[in-house]
Amino acid sequence: MSDADLFTDANLSDPYPLYQELRDLGPVVELTAYGVYAFARYRQVREASGNWQVFSSARGVMMNDRINSALQGVTLCSDPPEHTPMRQVLGRPLRPEKLRELVPRIEDEAEQLVEHLVEQGTFDAVTELAEHLPLTVVSELVGLDDAGRARMLEWGAATFDAQGPMNRRTTDAFPKLDEMVAFALHEVKPGTIKPDGWAAHLYAAAAQGDLPVEKCPFMMIDYIAPSLDTTIHATSSAIHLFARNPEQWDVLRADPALVPHAINEVLRLESPVQRFTRYLTEDYDTGGCTLPAGSRVMLLYGAANRDERRYPDPDRFDVRRKPSDHLAFGRGEHACIGMNLARIEMRALLEALLPRVSRFELLASELKLNNTLRGLGTCKVRVS
Repeated sequence: MSDADLFTDANLSDPYPLYQELRDLGPVVELTAYGVYAFARYRQVREASGNWQVFSSARGVMMNDRINSALQGVTLCSDPPEHTPMRQVLGRPLRPEKLRELVPRIEDEAEQLVEHLVEQGTFDAVTELAEHLPLTVVSELVGLDDAGRARMLEWGAATFDAQGPMNRRTTDAFPKLDEMVAFALHEVKPGTIKPDGWAAHLYAAAAQGDLPVEKCPFMMIDYIAPSLDTTIHATSSAIHLFARNPEQWDVLRADPALVPHAINEVLRLESPVQRFTRYLTEDYDTGGCTLPAGSRVMLLYGAANRDERRYPDPDRFDVRRKPSDHLAFGRGEHACIGMNLARIEMRALLEALLPRVSRFELLASELKLNNTLRGLGTCKVRVS
């Protein structure tokens, strides 16, 4: 048992000592402050992520009843068989052959952006680098008008903040979340969105009988929140890590074939999504403990990805590590459906930076505190 509060400013700013404490306590820890159990070790989080029958998402995956009730039945908060057709429809524009068509455009956009920023000399790796591709390429692919794209970042962050316990960040996020839902319900519909965009294809799928039309507005949200903040945080974390570990940038420049492994190492070390919860449909035994049916269990991806039982010297950033089994994208039925698009964006930016930049000098950085996400709000660097 632990009375620790994961959602204080201090623990959100630096959760890793607390994660270590929770891993040391045992394979499962009861968090008395919130009446939930927590898995902080790799094995338990991995097993739970792949077992939707016992670790259900259908009653919500968040930390408060208000949002769990409001989003019950959407893609994130559902189980098969309800979950399956929604995921299939969402994944159609993200299939490998569709993503291959996007690669030249993303690479060209990355080359132009990086050339400009390197010539500029100093830039914010969050607002000027990491946000660019999601807000230009991805938002256009979703097919929103200018008004919708202008609010996507704020809405995306609010979606994840609203998933916390009923603290100040959560309550402050609900009006923004309500605004996004209203926009999705009333503004995003055939006739007001690009006819060839991802949002439009949801309605086309509904017209073909692939899913109920009332699911479409909420599924559009699946394209907004996960496609923005998570990729932005991962990209800016990469620059931050390379600025603080210049020898690792040297290794990557000497062997660019390590870029995919470097991306996995960034995601492992600074997982953009730190946690979701699951609802136990039956009693569950792990590590000599029996958790009763009806319990809520927090899966701490950020802790599991630094579990020394899985990764030697887990707090060290090492682009040679090759941690392809990290849990930053989840696993199983609810593995991140846009993970390959995120990898393409990150890879394009890193490969554009490699021949142009020998060093990142960190000028200033500040975390952007969020109940669910971990990432930077600013990361100013000078490049040479």
